[in-house]
Amino acid sequence: MTATTNPVRRRRHVLRVGGIAVRTSRRAVVVVAVLLAGMLLTALLAVGLGKYHVAPLDVVSVLTGSNTSFDRVVVLEWRLPRMLMALLVGAALGLSGAIFQAITGNPLGSPEIVGVNFGAYTGALAVLATLGSGYYAVAAGALLGGLVTAVVVYALSFHRGVAGYRLIVVGIAVGAVLNSVNQWIVIKLDHHTAVTAAVWQQGTLSGLTWTQVIPMTVCVALLVSALVALGPQLPVLQLGDDAAGALGVRPDRARAAYLVVGVGLVAVACAAAGPITFVALAAPQLARRLTASPGVALLPAAVMGAALLLVSDVIAQQLFSDNELPVGVVTVSLGGCYLIYLLATQARKR
Repeated sequence: MTATTNPVRRRRHVLRVGGIAVRTSRRAVVVVAVLLAGMLLTALLAVGLGKYHVAPLDVVSVLTGSNTSFDRVVVLEWRLPRMLMALLVGAALGLSGAIFQAITGNPLGSPEIVGVNFGAYTGALAVLATLGSGYYAVAAGALLGGLVTAVVVYALSFHRGVAGYRLIVVGIAVGAVLNSVNQWIVIKLDHHTAVTAAVWQQGTLSGLTWTQVIPMTVCVALLVSALVALGPQLPVLQLGDDAAGALGVRPDRARAAYLVVGVGLVAVACAAAGPITFVALAAPQLARRLTASPGVALLPAAVMGAALLLVSDVIAQQLFSDNELPVGVVTVSLGGCYLIYLLATQARKR
């Protein structure tokens, strides 16, 4: 009598939204649904927290239009734009991190490690120094600075193709140079602009209003549309250049297109809230571990990035009741611990 053991196969499903078909696993769907539910609950609490407390049920009544008291001003005008910006910026950073990690084939391949964050900040500082503040001007400067940095890093690391480790090493070097340039620019600015740039450099969501939410929403929607237009090439790139070429994908052209979209996501996030670090590094890998996916997935990374930044912003506001911290300080603290864990894990594998 012989016994045979059948390997357990993970069931995968195809979700169709209009003409778009996405192949996913049941576990990934459950994880994304749980994250979205947690985000909704956290968002209700975040909008109500503060010196003027608004209960969650009162927040719901304001959003449904049945509450017209002073709570409406607090929720809709003061706190809701900040909460929405936390979700938008976090989702943009999560998507960008997933793109860069898929391109480099390395969990350390995030925008802040590769140096794109520093380049976007350099472009934004150049605009602040010459033209002054203004969302659209700063966004254009951040986008141009990020794109130039990405092109330089890509060109310097190109040798018979682009290897992930070369891209990371060159990016770290270029980022170090740009960080020095940024400090020099801040020193040369007048006192008021330098203080504004120094606070903004830490990454902050304070003071954001609907005037930033609307253009940020439009920019993220356009960049996500570009991702959809590129099709399912990113998972193919994760198989390697030879396999991608055999499947009809031109690796260099596809990688360059994804690079532009990834830089665009970092740039709009940087223009809105400053160079917030470590969200793009941690979100894709945390999402990958929770969903047990074989590669970096875009949607779970975006949802995880939004959740991480929203929770970090709540901590930044409530940790010290009298003094609000920049959200970037919290993400650096949490992300630094995760980076140490990631480096230790990579060293143990080697």
